[in-house]
Amino acid sequence: MKRWWFFIFLMFFFTNIQLLYAEEKESRLEEIVVTATRTEKDIESVPGSVAVITKDDIEKRNIKSVDNALNTIAGVYNKSGKSFMETTSSISLRGIPDDKRTLFLLDGIAINDAYSGSVSYQLLSVEDIERIEVVKGPFSSLYGGYAMGGVVNVITKMSEKREFTLKTGYGSSWNRGEGLDDLRKVYLSYGDKFKDKFSLFASYGYRATNGYPTDFNVQSSKPTTGITGWSYTTDNKGNTRYLIGDKGDNRWWDDQLTLKARYDFTKETKLNLSFMRSRYEYNYDDPHTYLRNATGDPVWAYGTVRESSFLSGAGGRLQNTYNIGFETVFSSGKVKLSLGIMDREKSWYVTRGTTATRTGGPGTLSETPSQSYNADIQFTVPAFDRHILTFGGAFRHGWADTKEHNLTNWKDEDSKTTLSYQSKGKDRTYAIFVQDEIMILDNLTAYIGFRQDWWETYDGYANDVGKAGYPKKYTKRRASSFSPKAAIVYKPLEKTTLRTSIGKAFRPPTVYELYRTWTSSSGITYAGNPDLKPEMTTSWDLGIEQGLWKGAKIGITYFENYMKDLIYRKTVTSTYQELINAGKAESKGVEIDAEQRFDKWLRIFANFTYTDGKIKENIAKPSTVGKRLIQVPQRMFNLGAELEKGPLSTSFTGRYISKRFGNDDNSDTVNGVYTSYDPYFTADVKVSYKIMRNAAVSFSVDNIFDRDYWGYYKAPGRSWFADFTLRF
Repeated sequence: MKRWWFFIFLMFFFTNIQLLYAEEKESRLEEIVVTATRTEKDIESVPGSVAVITKDDIEKRNIKSVDNALNTIAGVYNKSGKSFMETTSSISLRGIPDDKRTLFLLDGIAINDAYSGSVSYQLLSVEDIERIEVVKGPFSSLYGGYAMGGVVNVITKMSEKREFTLKTGYGSSWNRGEGLDDLRKVYLSYGDKFKDKFSLFASYGYRATNGYPTDFNVQSSKPTTGITGWSYTTDNKGNTRYLIGDKGDNRWWDDQLTLKARYDFTKETKLNLSFMRSRYEYNYDDPHTYLRNATGDPVWAYGTVRESSFLSGAGGRLQNTYNIGFETVFSSGKVKLSLGIMDREKSWYVTRGTTATRTGGPGTLSETPSQSYNADIQFTVPAFDRHILTFGGAFRHGWADTKEHNLTNWKDEDSKTTLSYQSKGKDRTYAIFVQDEIMILDNLTAYIGFRQDWWETYDGYANDVGKAGYPKKYTKRRASSFSPKAAIVYKPLEKTTLRTSIGKAFRPPTVYELYRTWTSSSGITYAGNPDLKPEMTTSWDLGIEQGLWKGAKIGITYFENYMKDLIYRKTVTSTYQELINAGKAESKGVEIDAEQRFDKWLRIFANFTYTDGKIKENIAKPSTVGKRLIQVPQRMFNLGAELEKGPLSTSFTGRYISKRFGNDDNSDTVNGVYTSYDPYFTADVKVSYKIMRNAAVSFSVDNIFDRDYWGYYKAPGRSWFADFTLRF
């Protein structure tokens, strides 16, 4: 059956190639990016490996979230086990794991949260995106903390004329119960520009799905005699386990509201304002037991296995983001000012108690509101004949406050009673930065810069109510980081670009790592550590981009990252573990990109990434030395084709990800079971047709070959989605 799907797609995609090839040729416009240097530069001239995802790229594919849009970029790994419903998904660049080691910007303002450094990829509708710039390598010299693996800058739309968009769609899994069942989506936007001065953009997006079973009930205790319906399985280490049920369909809804305004005082002087509000909630419908007794009745408990093992709680988030931007030109220079607030008003989840049942019983509500405030000022001025100086300062302040309350009914988050746990803390960073762009020759440019960050954490507090030694208050701590960087861009020939760079980057410990201490139901205490230091990396790369014949180019980049002071959890006693700066690690690899464009109508691309990421030192757990870094696939391969002719456009993308490990000792070697991270290849197809000037329809199929794999959770099987778009 899979062969037939592939054959049908190829026939559809390439039937009209000869006709399309005769289309009149059109030249491509120069592509300008801002993230690599903080200034506008042609992408071929920037001092780093940069990838750009445009709004047209997003439109051609069935992109569901911001992280999903990055899947086809070389060197980018997206840990997302159950599509956009994955609340712990993360993006890693060049073998530096986790999104707390990658800086995420929204219109130039950092959006890594103050609690754990993570990113909410449901922050905005993908239809609001103008483009995404991904810059790989250390960029703390310009942006400060978190930019160890690189920077992802999401740039949103602003209207230049009156426009209205309505988009609505429905889809489901091909085989019901194996993917995002009953996926509904609607998007509305309006934009206008008044008197060539005032621009306005507003949008609202909503989507919901009835989901599918993603979490399973796997036990080490074998069902007792007389119980049927269970099946043998293993855990991800190969130990015998018993599959006895699932925790119900993982349901989800989210929505996003965006309001943006810009006033152009002059062509060079502009004021930007934006507000974004995003929400999501997830829950699980009735769980399913596979167990039956001798009379055929369902069995929910046996031996030491309780009914609560079938239950999984709800959760949600409400986040507001405020941005103000101002830019102007003075003499021959330019100044930019950015102010931003990220207010995570609500972030909560429910854990059921061990005696809970399907109808109710005790539980715990965990809530972690947080806020971060960002300010950034930047000056860009020419100096002498061949220098451009970019310099400025930055400030960031964040806080997070975790509280856990007991629930009388785990199914009702409003039934909370007494406080059982609290931890909180604050941090702030001051910084200055400078970069000198030196045009040594007309075809040789050097970039030299540094950033000095002063970081401090304070008001740390933890209280495990009723436990000895609590509450705890922690003293203020300070640290600083100097992040230099140098890069060279050389164009010996018109179609040849050579790049090399070396730099340092850092990541400060988060409020979670510093102050979050808690004790599990099994009696093990997992302690934060207020004495943690920032993680550091020194990285370099060397690359070449070569234009070949018309429309063809290839790029090869070699990179090395040397990380130290990595934060690991150390086992102090059998009942006490704490985080310490214990680790050193390396990741080395190569990225190969190739692309062929046949004018505007057809683009074919492929890229390959090899990454050798290993732990080099770990005093917290010496047995892990020499093991591969967690969540770093050794091999990744992407390929795709995009075709556009008149009212018709189609796209095909395929992605291969090799085996990853979830345990730092690499003991989780078994594939195809709950909590494993399997190697996989998936492919997606989308067909769009403009039925009239202002209206279009599309049909897409994700995981078209119905690949069955696990990314900790059960990954979605083959699914389809159809939508209708109206634009004026």
